[in-house]
Amino acid sequence: LSALSAESHFTMSVWIPDPDEVWRSAEIIKDYKEGDESLHLKLEDETLYEYPVDLQGNELPLLRNPDILVGENDLTALSYLHEPAVLHNLKVRFLESNHIYTYCGIVLVAINPYEQLPIYEEDVIYAYSGQNVGDMDPHIFAVAEEAYKQMARDEKNQSIIVSGESGAGKTISAKYAMRFLATVGGSPSETNIEAKVLASSPIMEAIGNAKTTRNDNSSRFGKYIQIGFDKRYHIIGANLRTYLLEKSRVVFQAEDERNYHIFYQLCASANLPEFKDLALTCAEDFFYTSQGGDTSISGVDDADDFEKTRHAFTLLGVKESHQMTIFRIIAAILHLGNLEFQAEQGGEACSILDEHLNNFCSLLGVEHSQMQHWLCHRKLVTTAETYVKTMSPQLVVNARNSLAKHIYAQLFKWIVQHINKALHTTVKQHSFIGVLDIYGFETFEVNSFEQFCINYANEKLQQQFNLHVFKLEQEEYMKEGIPWTLIDFYDNQPCIDLIEAKLGVLDLLDEECKVPKGTDQNWAQKLYDRHAGSQHFQKPRMSNTSFVILHFADKVEYQSEGFLEKNRDTVYEEQINILKASKVKAVSREIISTAAFQNVSFVLVPVIKAASKEHKKTVGHQFRNSLRLLMETLNATTPHYVRCIKPNDKNLPFKFDPKRVVQQLRACGVLETIRISAAGFPSRWSYHDFFNRYRVLMKKRDLSKYDKKQICQTLLEDLIKDPDKFQVGRTKIFFRSGQVAYLEKVRAAKLRAATIMIQKTVRGWLQRAKYKRLRQAAIIIQRYTRGHLARRLAEHRRRTRAAIIFQKQYRMLRILRAFQRVRNATITIQAFARGMFARRIYHKILAEHKATILQKYARGWLARTHFHRIRGATIVLQCYYRRMKARQELKALKIEARSAQHLKKLNIGMENKVVQLQRKIDEQNKEYKLLNEQLSALTSAHSSEVEKLKKELVQYQQSHQGDGSQLVSFQEELEHLRLELEKAHGERKVVEDSYVKEKDLLRKVRLSRLTLYELSQSMIEENSQMKKELEEERSRYQSLVKEYSRLEQAYDNLQEEMTVIKVGVEKAAMDMTVFLKLQKRVRDLEQERKKLQTQLEKKEQESKKSQVGDVFSLILIFHRQELESENKKLKNELNELRKAIADRATQNNSSSDVQDSYNLLLNQLKSANEELEVRKEEVLILRTQIMKAAQQKGTGKITVIERHIGQEDAIEAYQGMCETNRLLEAQLQDQRREHEEEVEALKNQVDAIKEEMEKQQQALLQTTLQLSPEVQVEFGIQQEITRLTNENLDLKEMLENLENNEKKLNKQLKIYMKKVKDFEGDSAVERSQHERKMQAAVQRKEKDFQGMLEYYKEDEPLLIRNLITDLKPQAVSATVPCLPAYILYMCIRHADYINDDQKVHSLLTSTINGVKKVLKKHNEDFEMTSFWLANTCRLLHCLKQYSGDAGFMTQNTPKQNEHCLKNFDLTEYRQVLSHLSIQIYQQLIKIAEGILQPMIASAVLENESIQGLSGVKPMGYRNRSSSMADGDSSYSLDAIIRQLNVFHSIMCDQGLDPEIVQQVFKQLFYMISAVALNNLLLRKDVCSWSTGMQLRFNISQLEEWLHGKNLQQSGAAQTLEPLIQAAQLLQLKKKTSEDAEAICSLCTSLTTQQIVKILNLYTPMNEFEEAVKWRRNPSSITMDSIHLPASLNLEFLKKV
Repeated sequence: LSALSAESHFTMSVWIPDPDEVWRSAEIIKDYKEGDESLHLKLEDETLYEYPVDLQGNELPLLRNPDILVGENDLTALSYLHEPAVLHNLKVRFLESNHIYTYCGIVLVAINPYEQLPIYEEDVIYAYSGQNVGDMDPHIFAVAEEAYKQMARDEKNQSIIVSGESGAGKTISAKYAMRFLATVGGSPSETNIEAKVLASSPIMEAIGNAKTTRNDNSSRFGKYIQIGFDKRYHIIGANLRTYLLEKSRVVFQAEDERNYHIFYQLCASANLPEFKDLALTCAEDFFYTSQGGDTSISGVDDADDFEKTRHAFTLLGVKESHQMTIFRIIAAILHLGNLEFQAEQGGEACSILDEHLNNFCSLLGVEHSQMQHWLCHRKLVTTAETYVKTMSPQLVVNARNSLAKHIYAQLFKWIVQHINKALHTTVKQHSFIGVLDIYGFETFEVNSFEQFCINYANEKLQQQFNLHVFKLEQEEYMKEGIPWTLIDFYDNQPCIDLIEAKLGVLDLLDEECKVPKGTDQNWAQKLYDRHAGSQHFQKPRMSNTSFVILHFADKVEYQSEGFLEKNRDTVYEEQINILKASKVKAVSREIISTAAFQNVSFVLVPVIKAASKEHKKTVGHQFRNSLRLLMETLNATTPHYVRCIKPNDKNLPFKFDPKRVVQQLRACGVLETIRISAAGFPSRWSYHDFFNRYRVLMKKRDLSKYDKKQICQTLLEDLIKDPDKFQVGRTKIFFRSGQVAYLEKVRAAKLRAATIMIQKTVRGWLQRAKYKRLRQAAIIIQRYTRGHLARRLAEHRRRTRAAIIFQKQYRMLRILRAFQRVRNATITIQAFARGMFARRIYHKILAEHKATILQKYARGWLARTHFHRIRGATIVLQCYYRRMKARQELKALKIEARSAQHLKKLNIGMENKVVQLQRKIDEQNKEYKLLNEQLSALTSAHSSEVEKLKKELVQYQQSHQGDGSQLVSFQEELEHLRLELEKAHGERKVVEDSYVKEKDLLRKVRLSRLTLYELSQSMIEENSQMKKELEEERSRYQSLVKEYSRLEQAYDNLQEEMTVIKVGVEKAAMDMTVFLKLQKRVRDLEQERKKLQTQLEKKEQESKKSQVGDVFSLILIFHRQELESENKKLKNELNELRKAIADRATQNNSSSDVQDSYNLLLNQLKSANEELEVRKEEVLILRTQIMKAAQQKGTGKITVIERHIGQEDAIEAYQGMCETNRLLEAQLQDQRREHEEEVEALKNQVDAIKEEMEKQQQALLQTTLQLSPEVQVEFGIQQEITRLTNENLDLKEMLENLENNEKKLNKQLKIYMKKVKDFEGDSAVERSQHERKMQAAVQRKEKDFQGMLEYYKEDEPLLIRNLITDLKPQAVSATVPCLPAYILYMCIRHADYINDDQKVHSLLTSTINGVKKVLKKHNEDFEMTSFWLANTCRLLHCLKQYSGDAGFMTQNTPKQNEHCLKNFDLTEYRQVLSHLSIQIYQQLIKIAEGILQPMIASAVLENESIQGLSGVKPMGYRNRSSSMADGDSSYSLDAIIRQLNVFHSIMCDQGLDPEIVQQVFKQLFYMISAVALNNLLLRKDVCSWSTGMQLRFNISQLEEWLHGKNLQQSGAAQTLEPLIQAAQLLQLKKKTSEDAEAICSLCTSLTTQQIVKILNLYTPMNEFEEAVKWRRNPSSITMDSIHLPASLNLEFLKKV
């Protein structure tokens, strides 16, 4: 306050007391000097006032804060901290800005608006989620977020303590806090526990809330809800504890009050069918619901609320039966209240005559007579005897009310227990957040036991609050290294000791309850005697039954009447026993029985037993214990305080009563917080903020230093001379109260001086500019005048000169025309003369030219004739000479061929080779004979089987003589089939004989063509080939052995089944099922046989495709003899094995099916061997020719023919041969591939037909089983005949296939022989380099890449793992973008090429699952997510581009059209990939938003991009809240741009589609705009002119970045338009109506609500700015001048 005299030249405002408004503002109009008796002031209404000054106490009025600090969201940010400053700040925020929340240090002050505000929507919850508590405007969500964040960071339990008067909004604040926690901590499972937590609120409001004179929904009990969280901080459960239910409200309500809501809700729904048995009517008909008068609440529908309550019961798992039991008990309580008693025996006894007792007994299931008796009597137990005594009507009424209260209290506890059971979880609780909704300090005209307990609880909570505030202040000072001085604060421990200490109020009350005839008056007298000397206890002067306790908030007078009765809470034992004997189990066992609640930590009601000596705990004792447990819980947690304030007693919206508000601020401890904070250093600044705010006061030499701490300390030492007024901490500067206001005044003076200097300079510049403009204007006028005169003179001279020129030109034109006429005539004459002479010369030249041509042709003919004669003679001479030379060379070659040395060379090794070939032919003949013997054996076995069947038919004919004719026909049919079979065998033998003959003929032809030298070389190759064949024969033998064993087992099984069938036919011929099963088994064997045949064909094709080995291997030459011997041994073993198989098959096989299968296998093996022999012989021919050419090269002998053939001719011949071979091989491969495809298609058709036949046979089987035995036997024989016919047809088809195969092999043999012949003619001119070129060319043809990748089915997991699961984006960064997508498509294309739908399905499914697995594993990796988004989109584009649809192929090249899919339509998979791409895109956006969102508010709104522009205001406690992490968490705009660059480079490098990249950045910029705008709308500290400048600069930086990345077409810049307009709105003038029109025309992208919100939040950062004030438009019309027109029909109104 000394600043008044020191800084008297400033205009100062102070606060003076006022009886109506508590505090009133005034302005000092005269300097105050020490010793003056009064202070001259001017009030706000311009009246003058002299405020007397107490010279002895030196008490001056409290100073008012600068206008710039008015409306702060944290009261601790005020420079002057005192009661009027707090009250005025709350009033301004509540009435002018409609802000109901304000911080006061660690306390959130919430003023009830009595109006629904749109500040609790879901988007507001998400806006506050994850934000620091000081970054957003005050809100209950901010407190809940701070508790949640501290729980997760510090791993310590939290508590949110909500207190206040009735009607202040405690319940709704607690509800919103729980709603926020349920939303941000929602359970990831499907338990929906958060919904259950919220569902408990309507239930507890229904059974625990009631209408009072102060509140329509007042909580008449205290509750503490513990919301449990797991280690991942998701809600897993909750627990509810209640305190001190107001049971007296059940039986009594004051005027204009109601009972608990559940009673009225049930009465409003009494007309429902399920409630007819309750015998309920309207609430006015019941005594317990009609004592307060009006039974309804304005704006409340009890029936609708009852439906919500029932829905909440259902959601919490309360059964319908239990719900009905609850409603029956509530209805029973209403009927109990309507009982009427009739006095008897002079008022000493009474009786009940009322039908409501019947309803009561029927609803609770108790005996009517017993309840009627014990309601009017009581049992007295003495030492000697027990007797029953009647009660007076008043005692009966008291007993009835006690019973009603007891029943409702037990019902209340039972419901709470079921809520806790529904919210309980088996998962271990890691931490919890508790929400305490407890009654505030209460004082009424008549205060009883309930108000005493409530105020006692508030005393305990206030003590805990004071200690916590003191502790936080101490921790802050110690953390910053500030010298700690003890702060004196109010300690209410003496008041608490008065209540709960030994022989305190509660102890004396319990002691009086033990006295047999204790009374309230005796207890009051004991209080007077015991505590008369206590400073917190007083005795009223006018009463001997009341006492006064001085609480921390106010002194309260309590009436002792009723204390003992409420503390005892008496209920008679006989009535309880009747209830325990109830027929309704839920009433007797759960709800009414007190034994079920022994472990519940709530207020228990003792039952008085007359004969029991056991001490029962009183209500006060139990409440003290529960309160002690509550305080222990709160002390073990980190508390967060919410103080709810009731602005007026009439529940009017946005009406502020200063008296009531100040009373509540004092009672709830807010002013105590202010006092404790003001006693130390209430104003605290960080060095960075202080430097930015007060840099205008610093000197230039100080600003050159780099240590901000030293700069700030130097400035403070210069400005504040008293070192006790501030302290320098580690990270902050601490100021005493008033010092920040002093610094603001100094800063304002400096800015004012600077402003004056700027204005002076600007005005001078404006005048100089005006003078320069006038001077320049005069010069311009002179210049234009002189120019006009000069132009006029020039115009005259120009016209004169033009006339002269015109005359000159006219005269010249006339003379020129005469000259041109003469000249034209002369030229015409000359032209005709010269033409005549030119034509004469032309004719002469033409005649000479024709003569020359005739001479040329004649001379040419003579020269050609001479040349032809000379050339003919020369050719004749050359021919004769060359013929002579050729004959000489031929004679020399014949002589050389007849020489002995040459013949010896040719016959080397020929004898051995001839012997080996002869031996080989003999072995093959033996093998063929052996196979023929086996075939004959099998044929005989088949005939024997037919004979057996004939015998069976004869037996069947004998047993069934009635069917003889039919059997004869069957026998004839079988005979006919047997003949056809024999005919088929004969035809097969003929074909085999012809095949052998043709084979021998072909072998002779080949041998005749082969020379002895070729045979010797072929043996070398045969050894290597035979070794390979031996390995293949071994593997085939093993498979044949396995197949034979399987067929043998199948044969045994068939034998057994045939035996069973024969027995069945001999007995009754009833069972046809076995016979049909046998048929099915035979068909299965046939299918297996065909599968084996397919495998043999595949192996045969593989053997054909085997490449030719190296014919020049020296190792094969050295080991030739050894391999030949080994080959003979292996062949002998193979023949023995074949013979053994044939013998076993002949001995064991008696079934025609097995015989056919075995014959087929032998035929296939034989054909395979023959095919291999043919292939070996063809390879031998080719290799012989290659060997011959190689030997000719090695010996270096060059034949005579080579000498005469030129090198170029040889090269051309060789290339032509290579090209021919290449074409032939390509044609052969194409034919083979087409043949394989046709065979595969035919096989698929056959399989489909067989499946259809099997289905028909199954249906036929079911039909057959329903027939008679005779019909079944007949049907079986028909089936057997049909089967044999089909088998014959199959044999014929097989024979035709063998014939076709033989023809095909013959054709191939002829082709290869032709190729060998051509090769023999051209191989002599071959060169080594040409040979290498040929091999290279063939190799290129084989490896011609067709855009497909093949893999085996078992390699699919490896492909997925290497290409998807384990792939890192860096591994393919240097390759083609989206390489995995292209590889996967090439694999899909190959599967489509081979028509393998299972492979396509498996690959696509594995790909999609693999991508999902990778994305789930890397759900926070932007690079990995972007990588797979690019690949998924590319794979989707490939499937569309190459799908074959015309709509997707418009931009394809012809080469790309060749890569289209041929067999499959993958439309469904494209849809799945499209959905997967959308999921990946959403995950990518989520990751990017998670990275950017923490940066946006700090970088866009808070960061000082333009240095020195922002002005920082004083910060309150919440800006240094413990919810903020240590260290600097601010970001700059450069950080966002760097992150955007990272995103852009990653997506572009990975080949993501440009459209997707644009969409990603459009969505990210929309998020940046939305987050920044939401923060702007929720934070008052950033709504200033300087923030608008910073914001516009930052937006321009973002727009520049978009332009630099060529993203201006993406629409991202348009998403920033609302933010741009918000920045412009902050910079516009806001005074006149023209400014309002400019705002409306400019801010088209902002809604009206957003514009109004920004204008309301607009905060001047300096006193030169003005806050936005909403003007009122007063009317100029007076009331007496208004005329009422007759058309309104208001004649009944009279003028007064």
